[in-house]
Amino acid sequence: MRKKKAPNPKLRMQVAIAIGVIIIAIVIVVNYYLDQTQLSGQRFGDQLAQIQLDLKNETQSFDAHLTQYKNGHISKDQMLNITDNHITAVQNILPRYEQLKTPELFVPSLQLFKLSTETQIESDQALREWVVTGDNATYAKSNQLLQQSFQYEMNALQSYEDTKSKGSQ
Repeated sequence: MRKKKAPNPKLRMQVAIAIGVIIIAIVIVVNYYLDQTQLSGQRFGDQLAQIQLDLKNETQSFDAHLTQYKNGHISKDQMLNITDNHITAVQNILPRYEQLKTPELFVPSLQLFKLSTETQIESDQALREWVVTGDNATYAKSNQLLQQSFQYEMNALQSYEDTKSKGSQ
């Protein structure tokens, strides 16, 4: 018959402490990961908001010049120069979308924001053609593209907010 060993209370205590340390370490790592994910999402949201704000400011400035042109306060040559500068400014905003560290869940939203900006550029190019030619068909095309750009942006905002609210539940 085998002799039963008496339990070693010291060994049990060491095992219990080791298990406790491992559990605490896992909790810390998981919390750190969740905090980093949240911070990454916050940074992404802040950077995206800045891009959208810069785009909005550029567009509002351009729209003010367009109104002045339509009212005869800006010459055709001045308007063409302003339009070219505006198109370049908006084109320079596009790469900023690519530079974002986008959390996977927000990729569809980002694609819609980018598509909105690309469509706005197409609209601005058609508007430039209208300034050159005076052809109302190109003006109508510009307006149609602008509406499409706006719809993409609204869809992007909805997608972004839906994803954001799912993440906070």
